[in-house]
Parts: sequence; structure tokens; C-alpha cells
Amino acid sequence: MRETTRNARSASKKTSIGWREVITLPDLGIADVVAKIDTGARTSAIHATHVVPFRRDGADWVRFHIPHSSGLRARDVEAPLLGERPIKNTSGIHEDRLVIETALVLGRRRWRIEVSLANRTRMALPVILGRTAIRRHKILVDPGRSFLLGKPPHGAAKRRSSAAATSDS
Repeated sequence: MRETTRNARSASKKTSIGWREVITLPDLGIADVVAKIDTGARTSAIHATHVVPFRRDGADWVRFHIPHSSGLRARDVEAPLLGERPIKNTSGIHEDRLVIETALVLGRRRWRIEVSLANRTRMALPVILGRTAIRRHKILVDPGRSFLLGKPPHGAAKRRSSAAATSDS
């Protein structure tokens, strides 16, 4: 009985989110995009095409395009590159993907996450948030509900890093 009470208290301090939520990725200049919360995926991913790594001032960077077809406003983005990692795709096959770090705004909360650059043309949503993005942030996912937090506050999309985004539309 005591364990149940402790678990209930612990759960009440957590933020519940749905399997879909509206997020902002301010470093990339992306506001109010619907993301799928995917606890089966370890790494988060964003739909990106024309992915080109390059060097800037001795550091690894990547330039990529976020197309209109993703449901986002098309734009070219440059960001510091964290590295390349083998990541299982939706078919369970390992593929090497480039990974960046960016700020995430979910509801009224903001923190940094790692995001892989993937071709998500055939996927319904342009962004997935994997379990490492939400781990340690006191979040519970309700798989039967969506949009529990509403849109991030106005102005949350302002960039605060060295990543750069330019509009193509």
C-alpha cells in the first residue's frame, strides 16, 4: 500500500502529454509543428533533405533543407554537427544519420535535445520525439490522447544559438 501511495505522488508531479503534441524548435526557426511522441524510438528525428556536412572555423557543421512537403515552412538550416550515428529506421534497419543538438519547447518548458536528420517523406508527421528527448523531464505519455499541452507560448521560436535558419518561401 505504501509503495502505491509513493508511486501516485511521484506520478502527480509529472507532466502528461499526448502521443502528438505541438512543439517549437527555436534554434531551427521552427514554430508550432506537430510532433509524434515515440517512446519506441530512442532518437528524435526531423524531416530533412539535401543534407551536406561541412567545416566552419575548424568545427563540423551540417546544412540541410526542410521541405514544404514536411508540413513545415520550407527553409534551409545550418547547425553544428554532433556526429554520425547508426540509428534504426522505421523498418528496423540500421542507417547512419547525422545528428545535431537543438532547443525544444514543449508546452511552457524548454530544454536541449539531440535530433537526427532523416528523410521522413513517407511519414505522416515531420518530427518524432524519441524517448531520450523526454527522459529525465518528468513526463508521462498518454497514448490515447493528443495535444494536452497546447501550443508553446508566442515568441518561443526565437533562435538562441549559433544555428541559423533562412526562409525559402
